[in-house]
Amino acid sequence: MRYTGDARRAVAFPLGGLGTGHVALCGDGALRQWQLLGVPNHDALLPDGFFALRVSSLEPPADVVRLLRAAPIAPHPHPAANVSDAGVPDAGREWRWPFVADTTFEADYPYARVGYHDPALPVAVELAAHTPFVPLDADASALPLVRYRFTIRNDSAEFRHGFLVGALQNAVGWDGVTPISGTRGAGYGGNVNRPVRRPGQSGVLMDHPGLAEDDPAAGEMLLWTDAPAAVLPRAQDADAVLRFAETLRLVAPTQLGDWSEGGLRAALAGGASPMRAPVGPSPAGQTWDAGVAAAFALAPGESTTIDIVHAWWFPNRYADFDRFGPQHHYGPTRFWVGNHYATRFGGALDVLDAYLADRDRLDRDSRAWAEAVAGSDLPEPLRETIAAQPALARSPSVFRTADGRTFAFEGALGASTRNWNGDAGGSCPLNCNHVLNYEQALSRLFPPVGRDMRETEFGIQAADGSIPHRVVVPLYLPQLHGVPIGGPERPALDGMLGAVLKTYRSVLDGSGLDWLRAQWPSLLSLMAHISDKWADGDGVLRGDQPVTYDISLHGPNMFVGALWLAALRAMSEMSGRLSEPDPWAATFARASAAYDELLWNGEFYAQPNTGEAYDFGAGCLSDQLLGQWWAHELGLGHLLPSARIRQALRSIVKYNLRTGFEPHGYREFADGAETGLVVCTWPHGGRPAVPLRYCDEVWTGVEYQVAAHCFHEGLDEEGLAIVRGVRARYDGTRRNPFNEVECGDHYVRAMAGWSLLTAWTGVRHDATAGTHTDGVRPGRYPYVAGTSWGTLTVDPDGKVVIA
Repeated sequence: MRYTGDARRAVAFPLGGLGTGHVALCGDGALRQWQLLGVPNHDALLPDGFFALRVSSLEPPADVVRLLRAAPIAPHPHPAANVSDAGVPDAGREWRWPFVADTTFEADYPYARVGYHDPALPVAVELAAHTPFVPLDADASALPLVRYRFTIRNDSAEFRHGFLVGALQNAVGWDGVTPISGTRGAGYGGNVNRPVRRPGQSGVLMDHPGLAEDDPAAGEMLLWTDAPAAVLPRAQDADAVLRFAETLRLVAPTQLGDWSEGGLRAALAGGASPMRAPVGPSPAGQTWDAGVAAAFALAPGESTTIDIVHAWWFPNRYADFDRFGPQHHYGPTRFWVGNHYATRFGGALDVLDAYLADRDRLDRDSRAWAEAVAGSDLPEPLRETIAAQPALARSPSVFRTADGRTFAFEGALGASTRNWNGDAGGSCPLNCNHVLNYEQALSRLFPPVGRDMRETEFGIQAADGSIPHRVVVPLYLPQLHGVPIGGPERPALDGMLGAVLKTYRSVLDGSGLDWLRAQWPSLLSLMAHISDKWADGDGVLRGDQPVTYDISLHGPNMFVGALWLAALRAMSEMSGRLSEPDPWAATFARASAAYDELLWNGEFYAQPNTGEAYDFGAGCLSDQLLGQWWAHELGLGHLLPSARIRQALRSIVKYNLRTGFEPHGYREFADGAETGLVVCTWPHGGRPAVPLRYCDEVWTGVEYQVAAHCFHEGLDEEGLAIVRGVRARYDGTRRNPFNEVECGDHYVRAMAGWSLLTAWTGVRHDATAGTHTDGVRPGRYPYVAGTSWGTLTVDPDGKVVIA
């Protein structure tokens, strides 16, 4: 994926590990959205984190300096609503050095590459940044670290030498939200920067010794390079770092022109700048910046690479976010949950050393994944989607507590949530099961995470078998049993049905029959609760059915019905694997026939007119076959007559895929001449006075599941039209390709996009049984199969060869 010109405007590529916080590398080359503490905040600006370049020559004498970022791109004349990635918090700032003239941005996740272009620069410069990402290896993918690898090539006819400068502010003590002015900010004062000098390595370790060990902002940061470098451990501001780079001088230790690596190191070790750094802790209310200046010397045509690393270690996370349900008052108690990555490392240097000890494997596997996706035969919009899905899995919406458990907000508070809950922190806590009903990327890429989330879900199951759709942490606190929850008020029926399907997914991903046997009593209790509360003799679920639209549906409807049918099928499959009785098959047969007869209107599955607020009645609901999408993901076959399923999908695309949007009063995620799939329409009239909540919105999670379902049914053009519409909206011009928004940024429902891979290839893996299906579309594709990953090839006969 390549972004140039205005398409760079909203690009913000998240760099950071699973549950570790992150920083975004943007299309103009700047670093923004500093969320190292794990506090979601798209406006978070750490002022003095940047890269810069000084290039000199002896004869003819020359000295060119540039900040390695381009000037802010002019705002779009019609900026998109509900997003903020295009914002430039420091747009009016004056810098000592000029920007480069232009940048280009390329992404092959987990790699982001920035090309810096300026006619005054006598060298070509490119950055490749990444945080290690290895499918199936959550720990390898959870390093709180970013490696920035710069390649500098001398394209001139003269000998060139100079310095690549990396600068970073000591942000220990910052809460991640309060604005910082230069190096002054709340929480600052007493910050300590210590030079790191080890054989072949230089850097600055940053901490704040005056903070209590349990302070939310206590921790460490590291700026490091293994290139020959001069270090400025403490600076009052960014100008001081750049001034330091201006004063640096290279004096060959033996004779003029000895620019070998050994010569550079010797010259720098002797002191390359007359500038003196401040000493001691920072003054009250202030922190220190730091800089490393990595030296290079290049004959005409030569190139070199220089690595700079940012690492961080913040051990304290608290459950200090807004909660749904009754607001208990616990006095001054702070509920510490910690960060899992901090239990693996003793500090920022320990993070670095763990990476260096395994760097070859981590880099090789990260590159292998990027190449598996980029070199695949997936159609371009699908390839873009699959490439971006891991960025959602490793976004600030997901975190891991010290005990190793994984939790997820629905999203990260942002521009789309300012109307009710501000724009910093997590949106709609926690592990919302009806939203996570769409998620496939996180659980498929890291199956132990999916298994862990099921254990958490069943661990809070109520005595009556129900499961509240939100989790309260720490888990020892009262859970949301018998109280209004919020979004919707009572335990979400669709989320409970999803618990069955997600459990079977974990079995297919290799959790094994012993694990399934341990969950079996919870599944039986859950199914008994659903049957007793909602099922009639014909197997149809009726009554008040709370769902993901933050309301209840009433009476028979296929949104809940198809999930119920899929859950019945999944229970039959799991019963067979455990040699347990199977009452589910007979219920499925009755329910499938009854739902089909009750709801089919000749074009799609509608809902009988109940007169209840928010029911969709004669509407064409994009989500009406969510359960069938799940069934295809799990290899459960068709739940209803296949011809009618295909006709319903055609109708969804015909009536709900729209080009051109007018303001509609709810959140706008598509506008103007854009294309998007709306949640629900009434093509033949009959829109209720109080229609389905959010009916006029466009949710990428729903779009992806409908598109994937189309591919499962052979409706390729319909599915591609939907995905093209999504990628066109998120093309970098107004929206960030790596941040799909709903009720918050990095919205987890959007991880339905991973299902496009399974649907297009047709290959499903059963890791517990050690089998896989044939494919349906010939080509070379990436795969993740529960216990292995890599590339596979589907031949013209559908046979699969796994590399």
